[in-house]
Amino acid sequence: MAAAGASSQQIPIRVFGGPTALIEYGGLRFLIDPTFDAPGTYPSGLAKTAPASAAPADLGRIDVVLLSHDEHDDNLDASGRALLADVPLTLTTPSGAGRLGGTARPLKDWESIELDRPGGGTITVTGVPALHGPGARADLEPVVGEVVGFVLNGDGLPTVYVSGDNAQLSLVREIADRFGPVDTAVLFAGAVRTPVLDRALLTLDSAQAAEAARILGARRIVPVHYRPGPPLTRRDDNANTEAVS
Repeated sequence: MAAAGASSQQIPIRVFGGPTALIEYGGLRFLIDPTFDAPGTYPSGLAKTAPASAAPADLGRIDVVLLSHDEHDDNLDASGRALLADVPLTLTTPSGAGRLGGTARPLKDWESIELDRPGGGTITVTGVPALHGPGARADLEPVVGEVVGFVLNGDGLPTVYVSGDNAQLSLVREIADRFGPVDTAVLFAGAVRTPVLDRALLTLDSAQAAEAARILGARRIVPVHYRPGPPLTRRDDNANTEAVS
């Protein structure tokens, strides 16, 4: 599929900390993985070390939430869950949409939805593959859960890729084959590891993020879900181990 990435239109992206970012695209406002809780320990035992740079009340209108997964509270925390009730549409994994209900809609891999732009025309949001660690999907998802990434495109608009908590460059190559080159790649790049999966990466590290950008032909990289210094790890009985900013 040819990308719409040749447009010179600028796409504002505001990063709030953790995986949370706001994309203004084609007249709509997309919020990625809302996490606005204060620093402290999540119910899962993960520790949040820094506050978000804004509160939900500061965001203004949100048209769509792009939720890579709901099963880990450093991707959707209590404040984020409360915010979903006021958002017209949340796009997420098939299993996550079933758990969340309300305005949540599932996006399977390579499934697309058309959204009307305020000034006419449409934006296409496509769910793209993401795996939260190494190995085969059938072995991995029962341990760390189901994850989805997203591609945004439309007539006259640059193509934007949101990786979600993906750790496999082979999936990035599949996405590049269909949508590349992309204009902007929002990459979850925290280099997360867990002893439960023999300390294998659960998300991209910096070298893999650079390679992902090369594969995608990305003009711009926006890293999220990382923190300066060594990545945080924690053993958890359910393997829900992630870096938290």
